[in-house]
Amino acid sequence: MTETPLVVFDAYGTLLDVHSAVARHAPAIGPDAARLSEVWRAKQLEYSWVHALMGRYCPFWTLTERALDHALARHPAVDKGLRARLLDAYRDLDAYPEVAATLDALRAAGRRAAILSNGDAAMLARAVDAAGIGARLDAVLSVEPAGTFKTAPAAYALVTERFGVAPGAVRFVSSNRWDVAGAAAFGFQAIWVNRAGLADEYPDFPPVSVIATLDALA
Repeated sequence: MTETPLVVFDAYGTLLDVHSAVARHAPAIGPDAARLSEVWRAKQLEYSWVHALMGRYCPFWTLTERALDHALARHPAVDKGLRARLLDAYRDLDAYPEVAATLDALRAAGRRAAILSNGDAAMLARAVDAAGIGARLDAVLSVEPAGTFKTAPAAYALVTERFGVAPGAVRFVSSNRWDVAGAAAFGFQAIWVNRAGLADEYPDFPPVSVIATLDALA
């Protein structure tokens, strides 16, 4: 794999644990906690893909709220009064344990690091601040200016436009296999963080590397 000074990360699910919001309130949620979190995440992504295909952009935070409402409706035993607390927790998701050290190691090696995320700008600003990683990043890019979501090429093009580089000069790191496929199709050196040991998908758009945790990058 060609060495490059620019490493771009997906945020939600890659740097930030999307299930940590529900995990904080699992005792109050009860036995449906894990499934609630799974449905919330699945619907959040589904809504982004549907809006992208329709050409009707909607802020990712709005889709996150709607996805939680759907998840709560699917799990009637869960107290709906937890909605506000769950949304607050999602604004301040936990970073994965190795994130800070990985970003520090990249900087020490002379590499620039950035985020490209479906999250809207305000959502990302709070998330990055809560995770304490803002000073370790050269840019935090939202798809918002493109008016669409990943995997649309226009979303990935925000990176090449911002940094003035060709796609092949970018390492793009994501835990989402669909995102890795989109990045590979765009021409990025796509790296899949396969924490759960999932089966591969999208064989026509393979990653250049598969790692189990982010510290394998350093």
